[in-house]
Amino acid sequence: MKINIVSVGKIKEKYFTMAIDEYSKRLSKYCDIQIIEVADEKTPDGASDAICEQIKKIEGERILKSIKEGAYVIALEINGEMKDSVQLSKKLSDICVAGNSNITFVIGGSLGLHKSVSDRANYKLSFSKMTFPHQLMRVILLEQIYRAFRIQNNEPYHK
Repeated sequence: MKINIVSVGKIKEKYFTMAIDEYSKRLSKYCDIQIIEVADEKTPDGASDAICEQIKKIEGERILKSIKEGAYVIALEINGEMKDSVQLSKKLSDICVAGNSNITFVIGGSLGLHKSVSDRANYKLSFSKMTFPHQLMRVILLEQIYRAFRIQNNEPYHK
């Protein structure tokens, strides 16, 4: 199985990088994992709705170019469906059983995802009604994917 994570922006904090590297290493036992960073756009202070929409559009175009044709796309969105870890594990398993061996998760930038990216998504997933920094969300997502594989393989993992 191939899992891609397309994320807007670079990770600057060493502690996030270390956590991402650790979970990527752990996941390599279960899947081919690739993290694709697309450039973010600077949002000026007090930006109008029109400017924010334009920024999301530019970031969205970059995201869409990074998604491989035929990939099953899961967009992380605040209004997506919430699942617990066991349900997420089952969802990923079901996606694979349906013949999708290439799954792409998408993490938007600070303004969220453009409608074009949401429209491309096969599924919308929410981790919470709260908003998280996209750098931290990358760590949380990797940990939950790792947990999902552990659950699928009946391997112990803390609850």
